[in-house]
Amino acid sequence: MKKTVRDLTDAELRGKRALVRTDFNVPMDDGRITDDTRIRAALPTLQFLLEKGARPVVLSHLGRPKGKPNEKYSLQPVAKRLAELMGIKVGFVETTDTDEATKASHDLPAGEILLLENTRFLGGEETNDPRLARALAELGDFFVNDAFGAAHRAHASTAGVNAHLRPAVAGLLMEKELAYLGNALSNPQRPFVAVLGGSKISGKIDVIESLLPKVDALLIGGAMACTFYRALGLETGKSLVEEDRVDMAADILDKAGTRLILPHDAMVAPGLDSAASARSVGRDGIGTHEAMLDIGPGTSESYARAIASARTVLWNGPMGVFETPPFDRGTRAIALAMADATTKGATTIVGGGDSAAAVAHEGLSDSMSHVSTGGGASLEFLEGKPLPGVEALDEKAES
Repeated sequence: MKKTVRDLTDAELRGKRALVRTDFNVPMDDGRITDDTRIRAALPTLQFLLEKGARPVVLSHLGRPKGKPNEKYSLQPVAKRLAELMGIKVGFVETTDTDEATKASHDLPAGEILLLENTRFLGGEETNDPRLARALAELGDFFVNDAFGAAHRAHASTAGVNAHLRPAVAGLLMEKELAYLGNALSNPQRPFVAVLGGSKISGKIDVIESLLPKVDALLIGGAMACTFYRALGLETGKSLVEEDRVDMAADILDKAGTRLILPHDAMVAPGLDSAASARSVGRDGIGTHEAMLDIGPGTSESYARAIASARTVLWNGPMGVFETPPFDRGTRAIALAMADATTKGATTIVGGGDSAAAVAHEGLSDSMSHVSTGGGASLEFLEGKPLPGVEALDEKAES
């Protein structure tokens, strides 16, 4: 169990500089933030620190600027939005590992926040350069990692800085992410149903193998279902199939028994640009000139019933090409079924990435127990892999 900001004493908080690693990697369009979900998710930790008299100095990455400054990936718009959401002054410094940034951190008045420029403008960030980690440690008196979405990266600002700055604790968002995902894996209320979608079985193979012993049912959707279809000897037409994973899919089916459930019908069309030709067919009815682009209506209904009977539901990956109607219906059906299950007392967890985007698109984010802010991090957590940004934090003393 990792220490959190709640475990710090008043003496460790009041007046001290809290170096807070957040995940403000938000979508932007020409300098305008199009979705501020990740900024909002960090507000409880920042508010907690301010209320305890700490002075938050905030780090984050944005995009992939490849280790050098790029105005397109500046965090300046984030500073402006953060100030609007918090209702306080948020200072911004256009550098990170400089004397200017260090001085600004020391000069930060109580009741204000300081946001420093994109950590990925620094060449040593993604290589976890020890010199950079030491320089970042000069920016705070203790370290708070609230960036679950970057916790699977062993970068200077997520894992390296901890070697030089203690205490090093989890923020409230990190705590919430680890609690929901951890409880789902270790102590779920049953029945426990997992829903996995997406295009490739290769990206989910470790998750499937990790979840199978733990779940009561594993519902498969998305194009990855087609690799399983091929393993069953079914026609898949022009559907995406990972030929080099067919034998692996067959092995999984053998081991899973009745716990792994495949779609029994599909929405097919000659291509995405042929939506008008979309039709529903049984899984043994995919034509040679067609591709499966969504689960079918019958599968949507049966998956919704399985979700309705569950006490814990974990979802990662869309059921079809949800950006293109009518191939969004399966994904929408899962989102609606999970929202309904939440109202009836089930714990519903959306594992970030495309699933989170789909839920947000349907306006259902607040209707889930938890929507993870980290797609890649949640996948690696579900696979059972250690997350470097979490492993480096202080352990809570056993009581």
